[in-house]
Amino acid sequence: MALKSKFLRRIYMTQNSGDQKESPPATSPAEQFVPLASVFRRRLLTGIGSAALVAVGANFAGTTSFLLGFSPENGRNLKLDVLYPIGGYSRCIDSKEGFEFIYPVSWVGDQTLSYRAAKKAEFERSLDPPPLNRRRNINEPVVAFGPPGSTGELNVSVIVSPVPLDFSIEAFGGPNEVGEAVVRTVTAAGRGPDVKGTLVQSTLREDTVKKVKYYELEFRVESPSFRRHNVAVCCARDGRLFTLNAQAPESAWPMLKSDFYTIAHSFTLT
Repeated sequence: MALKSKFLRRIYMTQNSGDQKESPPATSPAEQFVPLASVFRRRLLTGIGSAALVAVGANFAGTTSFLLGFSPENGRNLKLDVLYPIGGYSRCIDSKEGFEFIYPVSWVGDQTLSYRAAKKAEFERSLDPPPLNRRRNINEPVVAFGPPGSTGELNVSVIVSPVPLDFSIEAFGGPNEVGEAVVRTVTAAGRGPDVKGTLVQSTLREDTVKKVKYYELEFRVESPSFRRHNVAVCCARDGRLFTLNAQAPESAWPMLKSDFYTIAHSFTLT
């Protein structure tokens, strides 16, 4: 009897061991959820990553501008500020005339110039011969930006004028002599003996790679009816004189000083 009981226990133990080999061990609900959670996590991260790319590409809620603000110089070097404002500035690139600069993101383009540019493009596509009395105003800006709804007292503009191929700004002398010559020209065009100009400072910025010298000028122009503060940049290349001018009422100069310096320093020929 004792032998029989011992034999039955061995059979039971053998069967129990065999059952454990054939059936997986019991797992808790938390352990069963691990693979599903891993898949869900991957899908969630993929979805978040895709949404982030869409947000960056569309500058959703300023996301791209915010991210580029962590490295503004790198973003500007890549010209990303043409599409997305960086550090509060957007970039204007005129590939036809060959220059670029940045300006406050809240400023808008001069609609009059945009209209004239559209009319000019339409005229150039036309098959009709040009009118005999058609004249081009060489002193008209090719681009201009300013606050929405402004009267023009506060803006930045660029004029490109034809000059002889051998024209050299250095012929006027050093930065101070160039600045004084520009101020005299501006006041002489003021159409009144009461218009006075004062040169505040003049500096030279040189691009040795492109072989371009930029003369940055700060000056005041005043008369009995107005007082303005200007920052200008002058340079010449290939028979063209480029002049960027940013102007503001003297009363607004303290608030705009940093913006004007930023605009001037960013002006370059492409």
